[in-house]
Amino acid sequence: MARSFDIRRQTGFTAIAMITFFALYLPIAVLVVFAFNAGENLSHWQGLSFRWFIKAAGNVEVIDASLRSLRIAAVAAIVATACATLAALATTRTDGYRGLTAKYAFLNLPLMVPEIVTAVALLIFFSRIKIWTGYSGLGYLVLAHTAFCIPFAYLPIRARLESMDTTLERAAADLYATPVKAFRHITLPLLWPGILAGFMLAFVISLDDVVITEFVKSGGQDTLPTYMLGQIRRAISPEVNAISTVFLGLSIAAVTVFFFINKKRA
Repeated sequence: MARSFDIRRQTGFTAIAMITFFALYLPIAVLVVFAFNAGENLSHWQGLSFRWFIKAAGNVEVIDASLRSLRIAAVAAIVATACATLAALATTRTDGYRGLTAKYAFLNLPLMVPEIVTAVALLIFFSRIKIWTGYSGLGYLVLAHTAFCIPFAYLPIRARLESMDTTLERAAADLYATPVKAFRHITLPLLWPGILAGFMLAFVISLDDVVITEFVKSGGQDTLPTYMLGQIRRAISPEVNAISTVFLGLSIAAVTVFFFINKKRA
């Protein structure tokens, strides 16, 4: 009888996996450790201190960039999740038809296209609108982040819909529930974990984005990632380590909350 294939039993798998995790997480660990360094030397430990966190918290530019990042990420994530939910319903709660696969590919295209290509396309598109309208506010950044985040929100919502049994929805229809009532009382409560996962993923993607923001933003519209990039170009400060550690903590917290919500729901 043929044995089942197990990748973990292949020669060198453990060593390659350990080297990969080491290369991925060692730089992050070093960054977090030196965020608590009392001195300014980025290669010499001079004692434990929260000096750089306090300094970053008192930096007006950091506060403005952080609030701007949170506003853009929140609005973009909400709009992207709403659009992704409608798209997921339209592509899963229907019988198969010619062109459905093309719609899947179209929705997921931003995931496959290099981000720099999307950024350049958005720059050209919005630059023309800026010339025609004379408006150069944050709306362009929100629209750009929304367009980029829709596929990320769409994937978990679609996966949740495809795993849901349609029996309850059909029973609601048999009991003369309107499509709106069936969606509100049956589909939405069951779909909620997928919607929440899509929102959190879109929020984190928008919050961390650098490339699209760097191309689309106007003067005085720095988000926290682009502000940090500008600081690194001039001089690497431990203050950047502290900001990066806070970002890392927020991402870990979001993933942890999503894990426990999904676990409880299951």
